[in-house]
Amino acid sequence: MSPQEKIIDAAEECFARFGVAKTTVEDVAHAAGMSRATLYRNFSGGRDELILAVFLRDVGRFLDRMGERLPQEFTPAEAVVAGVMDAVEFVQGEPRFAALFVPEAVGHTHKVVSAASQRALDLCAARVEPYFAAAQQAGLLRPELDVAGTVEFLFRMIASLSLAPLVRDDEETRRFLRLYVVPALVP
Repeated sequence: MSPQEKIIDAAEECFARFGVAKTTVEDVAHAAGMSRATLYRNFSGGRDELILAVFLRDVGRFLDRMGERLPQEFTPAEAVVAGVMDAVEFVQGEPRFAALFVPEAVGHTHKVVSAASQRALDLCAARVEPYFAAAQQAGLLRPELDVAGTVEFLFRMIASLSLAPLVRDDEETRRFLRLYVVPALVP
């Protein structure tokens, strides 16, 4: 395991245990079994860079598993609804990832993720582009859409549903997605 992965693992563990707001670089260095100087040689941006590294790694893990979680046979509308619901469930339900978005951490996480939102969007776009291109070639997505804009739209929708949820059950959320999100993407 690379020093960077060891540090990211330690940061993720500390964020889950102590909370993002209370975790210090010293905590992460101790959990990784190294000095602060060694940690800073790998992550010169300190805690903010660690928050971003954990966030991007977890988004990457989610995207890697996305293909396994979606049904093999589905319509584009079903794929949009299932993908958004799966992402919302991941953000809210994965304890290590959710630790980045608890109320006391939101300010820290928001600042870091906002500053690097283009990197997060680029990561998502790179992972979904093959699916997007195939669906568009098959006429299953509106032809004027581009992958970057579509990913940003869905990213913003997932963030809103995850971090500012309304009191409604999953079926009501699916109905909302079918009525308002699907028509924006599917011809």
